[in-house]
Amino acid sequence: MNDRISHTPPISVTDLVLLKEKGSEITVDNTFEINEVDLAHEVHPFKAFLFFSHFSGTVDGEEYSFRKCYSRGCTHNLCPHVSQAVMIANRYLQRDYRALENSGIKVENKLFTLEKMLAQFEEKKDEFVATLIIDDYINIAKGGEAVSIDVRLEYIPAVENFANYKEKRMFFSASFAVTHLGKTHICQRCYSCYGMDKEKEERETARELANSRALGMYTRFDEANIKYNKVFFE
Repeated sequence: MNDRISHTPPISVTDLVLLKEKGSEITVDNTFEINEVDLAHEVHPFKAFLFFSHFSGTVDGEEYSFRKCYSRGCTHNLCPHVSQAVMIANRYLQRDYRALENSGIKVENKLFTLEKMLAQFEEKKDEFVATLIIDDYINIAKGGEAVSIDVRLEYIPAVENFANYKEKRMFFSASFAVTHLGKTHICQRCYSCYGMDKEKEERETARELANSRALGMYTRFDEANIKYNKVFFE
């Protein structure tokens, strides 16, 4: 399996970086979506908010666009609170900005906020401590401390609620149970998704992208000497 897959038009930040390395002229703009979804998670269906960045621009004059999910927030204990989720999303988003900038692609460093429709959560943000993300534990392990991770992959069907319509989607999600200093913390990543009404056309590409992202994470675990179980989406 190759973790440096490249698609034209691009469907990921990695694609943009690889195309730039090959000499393409690339422009990038991004806007944000915070969409409410109904997740059919195991035996406990629940509502959540997904934090998407919609990337668009041109590659050698040809237009492209794709979405990437950066975090999931809830108002209960089945996933990070919305006020924590926005901080998690911005941490991962800033990492992607660095990757783009390091490859020579100009991008405006815009961040998610909880204003307007989520003003009630913005008011509560100071009640929460910023949650550690998986990158933090990788750095801890690189510093010599013992870190182990139990990786669990999930296929989560959901209904994404837009202003005037709803769309059924399947999300390829990874849950990382990170154990450090005797305590276990759950980190979650959405690796890709596809429209369930277009399963035949979209599923394999979404699965390939999810496994590529998972493999990239496993490579970082290996470099940090983290003990973990390597699993992929089937």
